Amino acid sequence: MNEHLLVLNAGSSSLKLGLFTAEPEPMALATGHVERIGSAHAELHLKQAGGAVIADQGLGAQGKTHQEALQAALGPLLQAHPGARVRAVGHRIVHGGRSYAEPVVLNDQSLSYLAELVPFAPLHQPHNLAGVTAARAAFPEAQQVGCFDTAFHRHHPFVNDTFALPRRFYEKGVRRYGFHGLSYDYVAGRLAQMAPLLHQGRVVVAHLGNGASMCGLSAGRSVASTMGFSALDGLPMGTRSGQVDPGVLLYLMDQEGMAPAQISDLLYRESGLKGMSGIGSDMRALLGSDSPHAAEAIDYFCFRARRELGGLAAALEGLDALVFTGGIGENAAAIRERICRGMHWLGIELDERANAAGATVISTAFSRVRVLVIPTNEELVIARAAARLSR
Repeated sequence: MNEHLLVLNAGSSSLKLGLFTAEPEPMALATGHVERIGSAHAELHLKQAGGAVIADQGLGAQGKTHQEALQAALGPLLQAHPGARVRAVGHRIVHGGRSYAEPVVLNDQSLSYLAELVPFAPLHQPHNLAGVTAARAAFPEAQQVGCFDTAFHRHHPFVNDTFALPRRFYEKGVRRYGFHGLSYDYVAGRLAQMAPLLHQGRVVVAHLGNGASMCGLSAGRSVASTMGFSALDGLPMGTRSGQVDPGVLLYLMDQEGMAPAQISDLLYRESGLKGMSGIGSDMRALLGSDSPHAAEAIDYFCFRARRELGGLAAALEGLDALVFTGGIGENAAAIRERICRGMHWLGIELDERANAAGATVISTAFSRVRVLVIPTNEELVIARAAARLSR
């Protein structure tokens, strides 16, 4: 019987999963997701790595909890792979706090610590941990492995790890953690394979999607990130605000009478591209719209990315490469072009034809800074960690 790995990424109302081989190198066999968990309209979508559909159906009453959603997905998944034996389950967990700079085996002690971090990521951490609970019930003999979005950034220098607040808050954990670390880990590894000399240099990776951030890498290690204490900071996102003057939050409380829960909902769910455009969070829809508000939302998104690119280049003391990844970064040539436009002073010269064609290298031969597009694969990073820690 073959040994396999299961990868889970649990969100508030969704569960992404993937079945991988365990040895010698994890390889995806099937992927899928359950959406609208907790509603009467929960749906399951599963397909083989080659694209053949395993399941595409509504779950009805079977999708009320993450545990029920996982059980509903496992039936057809394991039926399609009857020889599978899950030896380890790898989990994406948004926050690892100060303690975890590497993936860890999840046990009662580590899970207790991660539960204490819920106030640091209230909209992500509880659902990540719900996925662990569901997997422990479904696979009691399997090793559970946690992989953290914050871990990749835990080696930042102090100046990129702190806020200018009294020191006691830093000691309590009020720090710049950074997120999207699993994506940056994968891209750094791919760059090391594709262009070892660039990997050893100064690189900015732009993970642009519904969640968006940028990271400065020196010799493959994170030096600075646009995201900070929470996944709200930095770039505007699909529904998240990005950087906001703290005085705005004081104004919303004092003058608008908004409660913390209302402000949280505003910043996480009603802002960003959705809030600015009044249309929605999908960049494809905004690019196809003739609304002036959609155009302004895109302008702001690209402006902030350009501004952060300059700041990260300063933190790195120069720039050798810019890498685009994530749903927008990988697929929206128009956004890549607008971010790179006018950046000749930094050494960026875009090849418009290569960019439009979606090539891997989209800078000209004369560009001092190489510009690349590298698709990310967070699930593979998790699968590798699960394989390594369950041997």
